[in-house]
Amino acid sequence: MIYQISLSPNAEADLLEATFWYESQQIGLGEKFVQKVESYFFRIQNNPLHFPLKKGTLREAYVQKFPYVIIYQVIGSNIIVFAVFDTHQNPERKP
Repeated sequence: MIYQISLSPNAEADLLEATFWYESQQIGLGEKFVQKVESYFFRIQNNPLHFPLKKGTLREAYVQKFPYVIIYQVIGSNIIVFAVFDTHQNPERKP
């Protein structure tokens, strides 16, 4: 099956905010973060059931080398990313 992946507005904002923050810490680090997250999007799109269910039908993919988790749901042939969540933040913010 071919899966289509899309980011919610919240996930897009999370990604943008994190990218800017990493770039402000070190030139080029924001780009490395984006590349790593995009590689996880690719992995999720190719094998969405690989990552574990954590809350109901939501799945979590922990990003290596960065303290982030990608929270998503598979609905038919669609994958919706709800958050690119900083695991150092308040967990109550998590969907």
